[in-house]
Amino acid sequence: MKDTLFLLEKDFTDGDSGPFYCPESALNEGVLSYYPQLREQLDIRYVGFAKPRFPLVELLGEANQGCPVLVIGDDVKVGGLSMQTANGHRFISGEHAIARYLAQHCGIGSVHGDDVCAIAGG
Repeated sequence: MKDTLFLLEKDFTDGDSGPFYCPESALNEGVLSYYPQLREQLDIRYVGFAKPRFPLVELLGEANQGCPVLVIGDDVKVGGLSMQTANGHRFISGEHAIARYLAQHCGIGSVHGDDVCAIAGG
């Protein structure tokens, strides 16, 4: 199984308001734009804003359906990154953690100043 990146669809509505986009998913879209080879390396899936987000619930359970989230493939060895586990799947949530993983495991550039952000707390 490839790593699977879940992002929120653009132009979603929240009740009667919208359209909206998720800034964290948009950041990941920017990385995909900078490094188009990632679209071949990852299984990228877009989910709607409304919950339950069934593809995520099926994989990670109802408590873990936030986006963006990267579900780590079965054969990928990961070290030095904070990740969670649910239903037998390892996953990373949050745009910065996902960017760190992609830099370490997919051969793309790192976020400039990432080490400074981690030390300074953001």
